[in-house]
Amino acid sequence: MNDRAPAPGGLALIQDLVNTLDIEAGTDQLDTEAGRARFGLAAADVTAARELRESLRAVCLAHAGHAPHQEVRPLDQLLAEAPLLVRVDGSDGAASLAPADPGPLASRVAAAVAEAVVAGTWSRLKGCEAETCRWAYYDRSPGGRGRWCDMGVCGARAKMRAYRARRAPGGSRAADQG
Repeated sequence: MNDRAPAPGGLALIQDLVNTLDIEAGTDQLDTEAGRARFGLAAADVTAARELRESLRAVCLAHAGHAPHQEVRPLDQLLAEAPLLVRVDGSDGAASLAPADPGPLASRVAAAVAEAVVAGTWSRLKGCEAETCRWAYYDRSPGGRGRWCDMGVCGARAKMRAYRARRAPGGSRAADQG
């Protein structure tokens, strides 16, 4: 639904996973073979992948200051099942976290979260404010105050609703404050 540049580094994996569900259209890419293949998932992995996706969506919404879209299992519980290893490069001593088993999606997500926390980018992955969207986007705004995945779609719709509310009988300027 958005045309923003993908999130940097491993956050792109998380952004792609969250955005496999199009709430407005009612389609889920994890229902298709091609959609599952993007994440190395078998059909038997879909239930766990959806649980992970929705926990990630709740965290992205929290990054944007919004309540969870639904009750979810906490992300830290899901990622506790995906241990990471410290890898140290012998040539320059650089250290990084890597999945103990790179196969499972949760392991790759855990590594991406760890990388983003170290890089200071984790809190910039946000969930769109629009209830019919909730897509993940990377907030590149200078103040980190982005609200929508796409200003031209979700942002424009919100601003049009606020405008109509102000113009409706009994409307006020307060309707535009959001």
